[in-house]
Amino acid sequence: MWLGVSRETSAHPQNVGNIVLPPTKYSAICAGLAETCKETPLTKICDYEGSRYRSEFWESGNRAYEDAVERVAMKKLLPPTGNNLIEIGAGFGRLVDLYQGYRQIVLLDYARTQLEEAQRYLGHDDRFIFVVADVYNLPFVSHLFNTLTMVRVMHHLVNVPGALAEIQRILRPQGIAVVEHANKLNLKAIARWTLGRQDWSPFDPAPIEFVELNFNFHPAWMRRQFAEAGLPVQKIRTLSHYRIDVLKRWLPTWLLVRLDSLAQPTGRWWQLAPSVFLQAQAQKPAPPESPAGFFRCPTCKSAALAVTGRRSDSEFVLTCHQCRRGWSFAGGIYDFKTPVQTPA
Repeated sequence: MWLGVSRETSAHPQNVGNIVLPPTKYSAICAGLAETCKETPLTKICDYEGSRYRSEFWESGNRAYEDAVERVAMKKLLPPTGNNLIEIGAGFGRLVDLYQGYRQIVLLDYARTQLEEAQRYLGHDDRFIFVVADVYNLPFVSHLFNTLTMVRVMHHLVNVPGALAEIQRILRPQGIAVVEHANKLNLKAIARWTLGRQDWSPFDPAPIEFVELNFNFHPAWMRRQFAEAGLPVQKIRTLSHYRIDVLKRWLPTWLLVRLDSLAQPTGRWWQLAPSVFLQAQAQKPAPPESPAGFFRCPTCKSAALAVTGRRSDSEFVLTCHQCRRGWSFAGGIYDFKTPVQTPA
């Protein structure tokens, strides 16, 4: 685990999808659990396909403290019930037990293998919808979701405004987003900078990319991005105050979790811990009518999708009437990342 200048999850990114960058050298550093970096002239993707995120990072990584304090924050910020909820960057479904008050739960990740792991981990439940897609091109109609969560994803986003615009779009008016981000203005980073052991200032509002596609953010800068996206922040909690190896080795987890729980509410006044949880509310006028449909084409943004190429109720293609791209459903997972061939 790392506190501040580095982020413990930096070596294990959950997938954030297509990131548009100007032409440059694409040699992304993706250390950690066997993820691969794919690149094209216009996109850079840290893909978590095939990684052992659940077993190697969480179950074998001595992270019971981090998991527990995140659950404390989520329980305080997350509306306990609702019609539907989407988690962006759901991975293997670690936090899904917190969503039991929702009638429909969409789990979205860029890596299909992570969602396959989630299916094994969670078992069958008719409330679950598994979707492969990226945060910059969410394949849903506007004004659809009551609640959205995104944990351990923001610190891999190059285009934060683009992601927040999509989050705001798919939320219903007054819908709630609970989002976590890594904090550059933490005590360890401040100490290292003061002692001359790091060359970037934690007080500079600009995001710092300490490893390619791994960012820490100034909390004031992040709140401004939320406000400009029409997602004003309502509540703030800071956590992982005691994410220090020596404390985790010598103090019981329950005690560290209890101490962190007591410190989390101070986030409303100052943010000096490695991780910040925000609760934001979508501010936008109510649409003239309820959303029609559910999915939309991530390429052309049309909601005119029709089932074609049906082999069974468990395997078919959603074809866009406008651009004719097809998106598959197989193995219980909708894939809006890789289009499939459809008849002209």
